[in-house]
Amino acid sequence: MLAWTAFSLALSLRLALARSGAERGPRASAPQGDLLFLLDSSASVSHYEFSRVREFVGQLVGLLPLGPGALRASLVHVGSRPYTEFPFGQHSSGEAVQDAIRTAAQRMGDTNTGLALAYAKEQLFAEVAGARPGVPKVLVWVTDGGSSDPVGPPMQELKDLGVTVFIVSTGRGNLLELSAAASAPPEKYLHFVDVDDLHIIAQELRASILGHAKEALSLAQMQEQTLQLEQQSKLKEYEAAVEQLKSEQIRVQAEERRKTLSEETRQHQARAQYQDKLARQRYEDQLKQQQLLNEENLRKQEESVQKQEAMRRATVEREMELRHKNEMLRVEAEARARAKAERENADIIREQIRLKAAEHRQTILESIRTAGALFGEGFRAFVTDWDKVTATVAGLTLLAVGVYSAKNATSVAGRYVEARLGKPSLVRETSRITVLEALRHPVQVSRRLLSKPQDALEGVVLSPSLEARVRDIAIATRNTKKNHSLYRNILVYGPPGTGKTLFAKKLALHSGMDYAIMTGGDVAPMGRDGVTAMHKVFDWANTSRRGLLLFVDEADAFLRKRATERISEDLRATLNAFLHRTGQHSSKFMLVLASNQPEQFDWAVNDRIDEMVHFGLPQREERERLVRLYFHKHILKPATEGRQRLKLAQFDYGKKCSEIAHLTEGMSGREISQLAVAWQAMAYASEDGVLTEAMMDARVQDAIQQHQQKMQWLKAEGARPKDDQPPLPSGQAQ
Repeated sequence: MLAWTAFSLALSLRLALARSGAERGPRASAPQGDLLFLLDSSASVSHYEFSRVREFVGQLVGLLPLGPGALRASLVHVGSRPYTEFPFGQHSSGEAVQDAIRTAAQRMGDTNTGLALAYAKEQLFAEVAGARPGVPKVLVWVTDGGSSDPVGPPMQELKDLGVTVFIVSTGRGNLLELSAAASAPPEKYLHFVDVDDLHIIAQELRASILGHAKEALSLAQMQEQTLQLEQQSKLKEYEAAVEQLKSEQIRVQAEERRKTLSEETRQHQARAQYQDKLARQRYEDQLKQQQLLNEENLRKQEESVQKQEAMRRATVEREMELRHKNEMLRVEAEARARAKAERENADIIREQIRLKAAEHRQTILESIRTAGALFGEGFRAFVTDWDKVTATVAGLTLLAVGVYSAKNATSVAGRYVEARLGKPSLVRETSRITVLEALRHPVQVSRRLLSKPQDALEGVVLSPSLEARVRDIAIATRNTKKNHSLYRNILVYGPPGTGKTLFAKKLALHSGMDYAIMTGGDVAPMGRDGVTAMHKVFDWANTSRRGLLLFVDEADAFLRKRATERISEDLRATLNAFLHRTGQHSSKFMLVLASNQPEQFDWAVNDRIDEMVHFGLPQREERERLVRLYFHKHILKPATEGRQRLKLAQFDYGKKCSEIAHLTEGMSGREISQLAVAWQAMAYASEDGVLTEAMMDARVQDAIQQHQQKMQWLKAEGARPKDDQPPLPSGQAQ
């Protein structure tokens, strides 16, 4: 069936090709083509000029062989809207075309040549509009020069369609624009002539049109021959395809037989598998039934055992109850017998008790009489010997004086040692060396004593302007210590995690001073003891030989305004003690206050501040330096030393640090440090201990989300999560 279908298809194709060749057959020798005249009929053309152009077109038509088997003509007016005077094929003779041209009227309006060209492409030269396929298409455009709309794009579309463009200008056109619009070469297809001399170029234009038509005709004949050869080649290909279809049919039949056998085999296997499945199902059902039967037997056995156990328990309980009753009867009988015996022997028992009491009284009296005689003789001997009395009185007096002196001397010595060597309770951390610390860690203390002053900004990343200002403060502090001058008090304020505490430590180490850190939040819980503790801090600070940098973190916790009602009397007294001890500059200690809300400071505290430094959030360059610093400290250095279980995958570390610095906008230095520690923890938590780029990116995204959540919390509390300078304390603002 497939072979018969292929053979019928090939035979039909052969007949169609033969019929097509017969239809094409030998063509007529007369030139063929579709000739469109495009006349400028707008208001820019005078009636006289339009009449001369109309006569010229009629003269040209009379010179051309027009007819159904030759040239066909059409006329379109250019105006505000294109207008077709007559389409292709409406007139079958040259005389009819001349009569139609002679009666054509001027349309007036704007010169929209581009619109007319697009209209000609869609309505006249398209095959759906009646244009003949395979014949030359010629456009003769007679114009006075300018156009109100662009001509280039629609003219190029006509050229792409295969239209040859002749342009006749009456002398006012732009040479460059018309040369670009005409077919190439422009010297053949572009004519500039006066309106009264149009008849001069009629013969030349006729020859050009007919020559182009003949060339197109010969080209079409050559294309026809080529097409016939291609059709013959295709016919042979179709015959070969028929043979291939026959072979394919044989192959398909063999494939169908193979598929049939395969399907039969598959069906047989499916039946066998289904039967095996049924057998397995029956076996499983039998096993389930057997299991249910076993469970039922086991349940019955358990019930029987439970009944036997209940009977045994009841028997034991009954036995114990009877035994308890017998025991109670025995005890009752024994008690009754004992009471009866005591009643019968009451006289004997009373006599025994009386004899024991008399004997015990006699023994006590003899002991008292003997002790009194001994003490009396001793006291009489002591009183009669005056030397013993004098020595005893002197010894007791010296003992009382020694106990009282030792008690008070110990208290005084303890307070002195505490002031000189001990650390006050308010001080959380200090670099000052104590005797106990020297005994515990002698090596570390020796290194600290022999170490040289460090750079004040080592490990501290700040903006260039802030870094210059902070460095000036560090140099001034160091020179102040060298010259034994008075220290200045400093306020560092800004968002948390921006390096305020680290700067205070570095400043102390750079200037060769000791540092002590206390927290403002530790003052309020001390209550009445706050004043004493505050005085102890300053007494201890004044005993430092190297000078002490006292850093008060979160200072606004107890240095707030005294005028508010929220401050307690104890805290007010502590604040007054602080103000009393800081009323004048000291050459023993330097005061550095740190706060996130300096506007809460009391005015007297503001008056004691000599320098204020704002630590803002790091910008792009500072963040990149921080990321590189902590990446080297927590990741790169442990990975290269090889002492820890930490490895680093291969990627561009510098580029990754720059990307992270761009993503962590708004984060503080502490948050970036925590991010680096999180990378290290991720590497330790992995199976192979390798930190990859994807792991770093994941932790960065988590850190960004956490930072955004913190900012939302701050916004909800009315805080200011921006890196702008917070308002100065009220006194400084005034």
